Amino acid sequence: MYTLDAWIAAWLVPLAVYVLLSGLDDLFLDAAFVYRWVVFHWFGRPWFSWPTQAEVDAAPRRRIAIFVPLWHEHAVIGSMLGRNIPATVFHAAEFFVGAYPNDWQTVAAVREAARKFPRVHLALCPHDGPTSKADCLNWIYQRMLAHEERHGVRFDMVVTHDAEDVIHPESLRWINYFAGSHDMVQVPVLPLATPLRQWVHGLYCDEFAEFQTKDIPVRQMWGSFLPGNGVGTAFSRAVLEKLAGTHSNRMFDPECLTEDYENGWRIHAMGCPQVFVPLRREGGGLLATREYFPHTFRTAVRQRARWVMGIVLQSWERRGWQAPARQLYWLWRDRKGVLGNLLTPVLNLLFLCGAATWVESELTGRPWSLGIQHPALRWLFSATFVLSGFQMGVRGLCSRRIYGWRFAMGVPVRALVGNWLNCAATARALALYCDAKIHGRPLVWVKTEHAYPNPAALEIEILPLGEILVGSQYVMQADVDEALASKAADERIGEYLVRRGRLSEAELYLALSLQRNLPLAAPDASEISEPATRAVPAEISRRWRVLPYRVVAGQLFVAGPELPCDEMTEDLQRCSKMEVRFHLVTPTDYAELARIYLT
Repeated sequence: MYTLDAWIAAWLVPLAVYVLLSGLDDLFLDAAFVYRWVVFHWFGRPWFSWPTQAEVDAAPRRRIAIFVPLWHEHAVIGSMLGRNIPATVFHAAEFFVGAYPNDWQTVAAVREAARKFPRVHLALCPHDGPTSKADCLNWIYQRMLAHEERHGVRFDMVVTHDAEDVIHPESLRWINYFAGSHDMVQVPVLPLATPLRQWVHGLYCDEFAEFQTKDIPVRQMWGSFLPGNGVGTAFSRAVLEKLAGTHSNRMFDPECLTEDYENGWRIHAMGCPQVFVPLRREGGGLLATREYFPHTFRTAVRQRARWVMGIVLQSWERRGWQAPARQLYWLWRDRKGVLGNLLTPVLNLLFLCGAATWVESELTGRPWSLGIQHPALRWLFSATFVLSGFQMGVRGLCSRRIYGWRFAMGVPVRALVGNWLNCAATARALALYCDAKIHGRPLVWVKTEHAYPNPAALEIEILPLGEILVGSQYVMQADVDEALASKAADERIGEYLVRRGRLSEAELYLALSLQRNLPLAAPDASEISEPATRAVPAEISRRWRVLPYRVVAGQLFVAGPELPCDEMTEDLQRCSKMEVRFHLVTPTDYAELARIYLT
């Protein structure tokens, strides 16, 4: 037993010293965050000046392109675009969606989305995939240049997003504002809330809440480079062209697995201003890009291994520790996990063993055997225990701010899960990285399985039609105000504007399709099945002004000019017993369809 105690003590001392130094590093960052908070709240000196709504609205409207790189995302990209196109209606942003020729299912899904939504453009890479996310983004950029040349337009900002993202409706407005003084704008990224039993995804919730509440704001306060989050990251056209000029036309480094981190460094090194939009509530929710992260241990290991390879190993290989003094500290914080992740599970086991022997000594009155082996161990043991507990408390407060107290109570358990998860991910990253270097192979895109939230999880807010019409620049705000004041009580605002000649029928229905997230276009004759047109009695079809035109996989597709309501849906389903899929068409198109098929 004495030999075992001596062996445990010999391991515990250096590990405890490492944990103590790392804990003091975290405590230093906590102190900086508290200082920032105190200066702001007690002395009224904000580190970040938040603009007023009037200032945001007065900012010149910039044309925005949203880049979405894909590899085997056919299952989610349709839902992502269908949800986010209405959410980005204020700026009428164009979506450039990148795919590879050998990923034909994703290509087909993007083409289907482009058929429904004119603001979606397929950006096909010229070679098979997967390569890297950065390589896909570079080819999307080239496709955007070709689009600009064909249509005589120029995009001022590029925003990167992934196939699982839920874009906040207000995020582009704030990006548009900050783009006036910054070349890189990062909108916060937060995981969507999930049940407590999902420990792995809950760990992402805790980590992102802490990182974006504390770490990133302190980085910004000290003038450090801001690592991009990969999604919700906006770049000015000027900085992308500067990156292209200094890096052989590769705005995003195709050899880098974490191009978001790399570009954050590059942009700061060029002296271009960056900004992280602080977490705040906007429009009834937090102003952040929301998404689901991996839910299983295996998929989380794959994703985190890519992060370790890119942020730690590739970055270390490329630039070592050659950096200004202000940046060295952040390089240390970004890279220290490669050792700590491997040691933490061992330390957990040794800590439990040490704690068990200490409890035994307290209960029996015998001296603590490990303390006899190394007298300093008792002090180290206490100090690291206090620091670890303090850090759990800080993370819990950050998590509570976003997800509530009930969720935050699980922080300590999720932290233990994270220790083993990060150890496995770091081991995998080292193995893959060394194997690639030994055999001279490039590191390719490590795919993460993505799931898109269902409508209940999104709690989609339906924007007023007048706001969509103004945001799409179909009418002026004065036209909407005049219509609201002058129209009859039973007349709809869109009908009034069309009757007065302020709005075309096509523009009205495009706005309605955006508002309700409904596909808009009259079905082609090849899509209409004669038997399907008789799936609903003619009397019901005329009552609701709908034309059944196709049956696919137990779903009845109907087209009509009226927005569907619960009563309409229930009436149609009583007749057909099938799930109803609604397709919006203009009154003119419906009149022609009814003349042909309902007479």
